[in-house]
Amino acid sequence: MKRAVVIAPHRAPDRPPVRVEPGDSVTLGERDSEWPQFVWTSLATGLGGWMPSVLFDREEGEATATQPCDTRELDADEGDTLLLHHELAGWWWAENMQGTSGWIPTRVLRILEDSQSEET
Repeated sequence: MKRAVVIAPHRAPDRPPVRVEPGDSVTLGERDSEWPQFVWTSLATGLGGWMPSVLFDREEGEATATQPCDTRELDADEGDTLLLHHELAGWWWAENMQGTSGWIPTRVLRILEDSQSEET
């Protein structure tokens, strides 16, 4: 499993995370200007969040999730070491040393080579 060191702090947005499962119906809205591969995704409950558009069967309007997604983001401070599970649209699903998981943008990480440690 890959590891990374956080090079800039990251804080999750102040809104509840959203989760979809394959087959869930959603409404896709505007694209994010900073992350254009992300689309505002609204659930029938009214909750919404940014999700990669590749997770749905269409680009806009009424859509169906084809893959699971959880928008939970991981708070991290500079110098933290994270375990990286998988990457999607410029973000990593990561786990901190306390076992908390969530998404964190690649741009705030320095990915360690297998032979490196967090001291380098």
